[in-house]
Amino acid sequence: MGEPLMRMLVTRPEPDAQSTLARLDALGIDAIAAPVMVRQTLEASLPPPEGFTAMVLTSANAVRALVDRGVAGDYHHLPVFAVGDRTALEATEAGFLRVSSAAGAFQDLVNAMTIARVPGPIFYPTGKHQSADLAKALAPSGVMVATAKVYEMVAVDALPETVLTGLTDGSLGAVLAYSRRTAEIFAALTQSLQAPQRRRLAMLCMSEAVAEPLLEARFNRISLADRPDEDAMMALALAFAREQTGP
Repeated sequence: MGEPLMRMLVTRPEPDAQSTLARLDALGIDAIAAPVMVRQTLEASLPPPEGFTAMVLTSANAVRALVDRGVAGDYHHLPVFAVGDRTALEATEAGFLRVSSAAGAFQDLVNAMTIARVPGPIFYPTGKHQSADLAKALAPSGVMVATAKVYEMVAVDALPETVLTGLTDGSLGAVLAYSRRTAEIFAALTQSLQAPQRRRLAMLCMSEAVAEPLLEARFNRISLADRPDEDAMMALALAFAREQTGP
């Protein structure tokens, strides 16, 4: 084994951050985690499970929140439409029996549901901060959506000093950003970085939507994953690391 590839920073919340660190380590990429958000389960009232034709999941955190509250089993009979493979796996592991993955982004999920002609009403457990409006997206199809905000991703107050030092001196050469809100919080927490440091730091983003707040914050060394999933992010991280250090 030669020298490890360059060091990267993972900003996604736990437990996903540890999963990403393990995958990066398997690729020979040195990385540390500094989640910029922490999940909190909310105690909002939930609709009774009877009467729904399906459940929609746009985040694995919704599954975790239902499990935390001990109510996931109440909805196990519902077919689940998940935005991506990771969320689908989380639902399957939580005991849901009929789970399908749109294997993409929010619009891919909407398209899959439109093609399936799901009649509704649909149960949609989601986060307090929604990046997209499912009820609005499905309104043209006449599908009713019952939305329940079951978790909140709370921004941390600051990054660890060791992380800020690494971003400042260049020992942390790249940052993996998985969501638009993560990118927004990261930009707010790194306002102390000077212009040359922002230009030097590579931002590896899951999508254009994730990259937008970083561009606005003057991070202009941005790379996008080919698809909005973890496999594509790993491919992006490996390709970037090899560009820096050679094959």
